[in-house]
Amino acid sequence: MTTPRILAISGSLRTGSFNSKLLDIAVAHARALGAEVDVVDLKTLELPVYDGDVEAKALPAPVEALRERLGKAQGLLIASPEYNSSIPGGLKNAIDWVSRPPGRLFQEKWVAMMGATPGVFGTARMQPHLRQVMASVGAHVLPTQVHLARVSDAFTPDGKLKDEARQKEVEGLAAALVSKLKP
Repeated sequence: MTTPRILAISGSLRTGSFNSKLLDIAVAHARALGAEVDVVDLKTLELPVYDGDVEAKALPAPVEALRERLGKAQGLLIASPEYNSSIPGGLKNAIDWVSRPPGRLFQEKWVAMMGATPGVFGTARMQPHLRQVMASVGAHVLPTQVHLARVSDAFTPDGKLKDEARQKEVEGLAAALVSKLKP
């Protein structure tokens, strides 16, 4: 049996972000289910802002590295905040770079989306935008997603969610993605 390969990305660049903590929970569960998970840190990757003139000369090394990592993955696990009711710039920039030719690297890959915010909407306004972008690049987005609102005090010191039902919801999303990737 082939091991499911997942690329995991937090849309937040902030150290200790709620979305990175959320991603950690999902990544741990996916690994416990036998998936190989490659976690991308957009901050340390240092992708330049997408620029067609730069692309015309040559793809920057960080872009090539991210493209290679995405090419190896069968699915993506994305945890992202919402900025101004939409996709954070760093995450959108990464998607823009790796969606460019050559190849259609998102084509037929499964995507699981989730998000956490201290606000009341729990990324419910951002996720339809991300769903639209992912569909436009040829990815399949799981119908279930996780929205966590008011998360300022939602995590235990060891990184789990205090609300066991919410913890199980995040683990369930990771399990749904892993099951889509198993032959």
